[in-house]
Amino acid sequence: MVADPIPARTLCRQILVGLDALKATDVLALDVFQQTSITDVMIVATGRSDRQVRALSDKVVEIARAQGVLPLGIEGQREGEWVLVDLGDVVVHLMQPDVRDYYQLEKLWQPAVAHSSSASETIAR
Repeated sequence: MVADPIPARTLCRQILVGLDALKATDVLALDVFQQTSITDVMIVATGRSDRQVRALSDKVVEIARAQGVLPLGIEGQREGEWVLVDLGDVVVHLMQPDVRDYYQLEKLWQPAVAHSSSASETIAR
Protein backbone atom coordinates (compact mmCIF):
# COMPACT_ATOMS: atom_id res chain seq x y z
CA MET A 1 0.00 0.00 0.00
CA VAL A 2 1.35 3.46 -0.98
CA ALA A 3 1.08 6.17 1.65
CA ASP A 4 -0.78 9.35 0.81
CA PRO A 5 1.57 12.12 -0.27
CA ILE A 6 2.41 14.71 2.35
CA PRO A 7 0.43 17.94 1.82
CA ALA A 8 2.41 20.79 0.26
CA ARG A 9 1.69 23.10 3.21
CA THR A 10 3.06 20.57 5.70
CA LEU A 11 6.20 19.96 3.66
CA CYS A 12 6.63 23.71 3.22
CA ARG A 13 6.45 24.33 6.97
CA GLN A 14 9.05 21.64 7.63
CA ILE A 15 11.37 23.07 4.98
CA LEU A 16 11.00 26.56 6.46
CA VAL A 17 12.03 25.22 9.87
CA GLY A 18 15.06 23.48 8.33
CA LEU A 19 16.14 26.58 6.40
CA ASP A 20 15.81 28.66 9.56
CA ALA A 21 17.96 26.17 11.48
CA LEU A 22 20.74 26.57 8.90
CA LYS A 23 20.50 30.38 9.00
CA ALA A 24 19.04 30.98 5.53
CA THR A 25 18.07 34.63 5.10
CA ASP A 26 15.22 36.45 3.36
CA VAL A 27 13.14 33.28 3.20
CA LEU A 28 9.82 33.60 1.38
CA ALA A 29 7.13 31.02 0.75
CA LEU A 30 5.00 31.98 -2.24
CA ASP A 31 1.59 30.40 -2.75
CA VAL A 32 1.45 30.08 -6.55
CA PHE A 33 -1.37 27.53 -6.70
CA GLN A 34 -3.69 29.93 -8.52
CA GLN A 35 -0.98 31.16 -10.90
CA THR A 36 0.60 28.02 -12.30
CA SER A 37 0.07 24.30 -12.66
CA ILE A 38 3.78 23.64 -12.20
CA THR A 39 3.72 23.72 -8.39
CA ASP A 40 1.68 24.87 -5.42
CA VAL A 41 4.39 26.59 -3.36
CA MET A 42 7.70 28.22 -4.25
CA ILE A 43 10.20 28.83 -1.50
CA VAL A 44 12.98 31.35 -2.16
CA ALA A 45 15.86 31.71 0.28
CA THR A 46 19.32 33.23 0.38
CA GLY A 47 22.57 31.64 1.51
CA ARG A 48 25.70 33.70 2.12
CA SER A 49 28.09 31.47 0.17
CA ASP A 50 28.18 28.56 -2.27
CA ARG A 51 28.91 26.27 0.66
CA GLN A 52 25.86 27.45 2.60
CA VAL A 53 23.60 27.25 -0.47
CA ARG A 54 24.69 23.63 -1.02
CA ALA A 55 24.15 22.84 2.69
CA LEU A 56 20.67 24.37 2.51
CA SER A 57 19.82 22.24 -0.53
CA ASP A 58 21.08 19.12 1.24
CA LYS A 59 18.83 19.96 4.20
CA VAL A 60 15.79 20.45 1.94
CA VAL A 61 16.38 17.06 0.32
CA GLU A 62 16.90 15.43 3.74
CA ILE A 63 13.60 16.85 5.04
CA ALA A 64 11.71 15.80 1.92
CA ARG A 65 13.08 12.27 1.97
CA ALA A 66 12.23 11.91 5.66
CA GLN A 67 8.63 12.58 4.64
CA GLY A 68 8.74 10.11 1.76
CA VAL A 69 9.05 12.80 -0.93
CA LEU A 70 11.77 12.18 -3.49
CA PRO A 71 13.12 15.17 -5.43
CA LEU A 72 12.05 15.27 -9.07
CA GLY A 73 15.20 17.21 -9.83
CA ILE A 74 18.07 19.14 -8.29
CA GLU A 75 19.85 21.73 -10.42
CA GLY A 76 22.91 23.90 -9.75
CA GLN A 77 24.25 22.09 -6.70
CA ARG A 78 27.79 21.80 -8.07
CA GLU A 79 28.17 25.57 -8.49
CA GLY A 80 26.16 26.56 -5.42
CA GLU A 81 25.12 29.96 -6.77
CA TRP A 82 21.49 29.00 -7.39
CA VAL A 83 20.19 25.58 -6.46
CA LEU A 84 16.69 24.55 -7.47
CA VAL A 85 15.13 21.60 -5.66
CA ASP A 86 11.94 20.38 -7.35
CA LEU A 87 9.74 18.43 -4.96
CA GLY A 88 6.65 18.53 -7.15
CA ASP A 89 4.12 20.49 -5.10
CA VAL A 90 6.95 22.51 -3.54
CA VAL A 91 9.83 24.03 -5.51
CA VAL A 92 12.74 25.52 -3.56
CA HIS A 93 15.12 28.16 -4.95
CA LEU A 94 18.28 28.68 -2.89
CA MET A 95 20.49 31.54 -4.05
CA GLN A 96 23.49 33.62 -3.17
CA PRO A 97 22.63 37.30 -2.60
CA ASP A 98 23.93 38.69 -5.90
CA VAL A 99 22.11 36.01 -7.92
CA ARG A 100 18.88 36.62 -6.06
CA ASP A 101 19.17 40.38 -6.54
CA TYR A 102 19.77 39.91 -10.26
CA TYR A 103 16.88 37.52 -11.01
CA GLN A 104 14.35 38.88 -8.48
CA LEU A 105 12.06 35.83 -8.65
CA GLU A 106 9.69 37.41 -6.15
CA LYS A 107 8.74 40.03 -8.73
CA LEU A 108 7.81 37.34 -11.26
CA TRP A 109 5.29 35.94 -8.78
CA GLN A 110 4.30 39.26 -7.21
CA PRO A 111 0.53 38.56 -7.18
CA ALA A 112 1.32 35.51 -5.06
CA VAL A 113 0.75 35.76 -1.34
CA ALA A 114 4.15 35.87 0.34
CA HIS A 115 4.76 34.57 3.82
CA SER A 116 7.77 35.33 5.99
CA SER A 117 10.28 32.74 7.06
CA SER A 118 8.74 32.34 10.48
CA ALA A 119 8.34 28.63 11.03
CA SER A 120 5.12 29.26 12.92
CA GLU A 121 3.44 30.76 9.86
CA THR A 122 1.64 28.57 7.38
CA ILE A 123 0.78 28.79 3.74
CA ALA A 124 -2.84 29.91 3.54
CA ARG A 125 -5.14 29.07 0.68
